Formats: sequence, structure tokens, C-alpha cells
Amino acid sequence: MTISNPHPYPFNDVTDELYVEPRLEQLRESEPLCPVRLPHGEPAWLVTRYEDVKTVLGDPRFSRARAVTSDEPRTRSHRGLPGNILDYDPPEHTRLRRVVAKAFTARRVEQMKERTQAIADGLVDAMTAKGSPADLVAEFALPLPVTVICELLGVPLEDRTRFRLWADALLSTTRFTTEEVERYADELTAYMADLIAQRRKEPQDDLLSVMVSARDEEDRLSEDELVAMGVSVLVAGHETTASQIPNFVYTLLHHPRELARLRADLDLVPQAVEELMRYVPLGEASIARYALEDVELSGGVVRAGEPVVTSNVSANRDGTVYTCPEALDLTRQEASHVGFGHGPHHCLGAQLARMELQVTLRTLLARLPGLRLAGTGEDLVWKTGSAVRGLTRMLVAWGEE
Repeated sequence: MTISNPHPYPFNDVTDELYVEPRLEQLRESEPLCPVRLPHGEPAWLVTRYEDVKTVLGDPRFSRARAVTSDEPRTRSHRGLPGNILDYDPPEHTRLRRVVAKAFTARRVEQMKERTQAIADGLVDAMTAKGSPADLVAEFALPLPVTVICELLGVPLEDRTRFRLWADALLSTTRFTTEEVERYADELTAYMADLIAQRRKEPQDDLLSVMVSARDEEDRLSEDELVAMGVSVLVAGHETTASQIPNFVYTLLHHPRELARLRADLDLVPQAVEELMRYVPLGEASIARYALEDVELSGGVVRAGEPVVTSNVSANRDGTVYTCPEALDLTRQEASHVGFGHGPHHCLGAQLARMELQVTLRTLLARLPGLRLAGTGEDLVWKTGSAVRGLTRMLVAWGEE
């Protein structure tokens, strides 16, 4: 190990708003391969340039499986569930991904759009019936993706309060103690195992039944992998979208010219979602990859056996790739962002998230004219101690002021 004098990372304790650490730009320019120490695990290299980030995420010379047997650098104390798809390299990763991939194809997601639109309209109906102001997080941003993933996977919607707590714990950096995270992880694992047992007795027309069939009839995954896959789809399938909905609205409200452009032409919504995915800093650092051989990146060589983490936030602000990267431009048509990752571990639910976010923006802007923030500063509450940034409370108003 040659990683010496690491800097504490993340570089600051700012968790409110959608803050982008200025030091990331400095590192892209002067130290694109930077030694860092995350809160847990051994030191690592941090890469910040777009092309380097894509290399680490997509090049088979960097391994996720190697992290399972190492004290990998990470922001959270909990190391995750055994059998987690994120801990595999191809071809094992490919084997697991194929089990659920058909549920998230563009064609399948398009078939889900009508139902998602109905859910969105129902939530807005309830908001308008109750009247302005409303908490966008509690009354729209959470229930929409939670309902969609519950129906897709086959999880009872009435259990959402329980698995929301478990999801928060699994994504905790400092909000929960290590003991609490482990207890909630055990509870979520037991919950998913019970649902799997139910599907074995009474198969349904849902993704969980498909996964059980792949385990029992086709032997395509182990029992640990089956449980971990169910947990991953449930947590990742709603958490990031639930966070990005208020993040996107908040960002648009703070860029009135771009908001006006979008309101005037809702056909820009797909492009707007891509630009917002690039622009909004959702998470701080990726999961670590280990070099299987010496690999040259900008700024130096990563030696075999050394871990690397990527700043996707920094990559999405790389001025060699994007014109005026600090500006929000809803008509931008430059290189694809890495907001959904890259390579074999590119977000499995990216198409689903895109569709939900597109439906969200169209629905809120079309049906809530004059959408704006309401209340006082105390009514805008940001997550703390979580690997995912977002709001837990966001009062909004609409109509004439």
C-alpha cells in the first residue's frame, strides 16, 4: 500500500442544501489522484475527472469483488448484506443482474408509465383538495416511488413506514449508531425472507415471485443472493427518486429562468431530467473498487491492490467535458452524465427513475401553476447523517400569491 498522508473525506460536514465542495474543482485541476481517508476502512485514492471516473467504474481492471475480502473504504459503518449484487464482478454480477433486468427495460418501464401517472395525479388531487401549502416530501415525493416499487416488487404498501426506517438506517453515515444499523439490517433481512417464504407458498404476478422462481426452479442465485436482491430493489428502487424529486424542484425554483423555460415547453422534460441528474449532487463518494493490476490514471498510477473511490459529483462538473458546468442548462446536449453510475454497475433502475422523474416534473408543473416554496426557513429541512442528500420536509404553495 503506497497511499500516504490521506485527507479526511468527505472534505466537509455540510449536509444541508445541495452544496458542491469547491475543493473538488481544485483537485480536478491540480491533484486528480488524491489520497483520502473515508470515515471507515483503509485509505483510498479519490478520482475526480470525468474520464478517470468512467475508467474506474467501467474498466475490468478495477474490481468490486476484491472489496469483500478487504477493509474497504466507505462512508458507512455497515458493510452491507451478504450476497449483495454490488459486491460482484462479471460474470457473477451479470448472472444476478439478468434475474431482474427484464423488469427494468425501457419497454417494461414504458408500460408502467400509465400507472405511475395515475399515482402522481392521485397524489396531486389529494394535495389540491387539502389546499396550499403542502409538504411535497410527505405528500408526493415519498409516496410516488414507494407505491411504484411496492407494486413492482410485490411488497405490501401498508408496511412502508417500517421499511422506510430500515432504508434510512442502511443509508446512514452518522444518523444511526452501528448497533442500530445492524439491528435494522437484520429486521429488514428477516422481513424480506418472510415475503420470499410467502411467495414460495403463493406465487404472485410480481418481481419477487420471478426472483423466487429463478432461485427454486432455475438455481440462478443463492438464498442469500435472493434476499439481498430483494432488499436492494426495495431500498434503491425508491430512495434515490424520493430524494431527487424535492431536490429537482428545489433546484428549479432557485433557477427561475430555467424553470420558466421548462414551464413554457414541457417537451423539454426528458432533457431537463438528464441535466438535473448531472447538476444535482446526490451522493458524495462511490463504493470502492480495487485495482487488479497497475493502472495509469490522470495524476499517477494506481498500484495493484489499492482501492479507489470516485466523485461522480466532480465528474459531472468537469469543465473539459461540459461547457459552463456550474450552470444549469436544461437544453444541454453534451456528454452523458454519471449520475446513474457507469459500467457493469450502472444503476439497474435508471430507466424507472427517469420515467418517474419525468412524470413528476410534467405533473407538478402542469397541475400546480405558480409552484413555489412556502413557509419559513424552518419548513425546509434537510437530511443529516445520510449517504443520500435530500429534504425531509419541503413546504410548497401554488396558485396566486
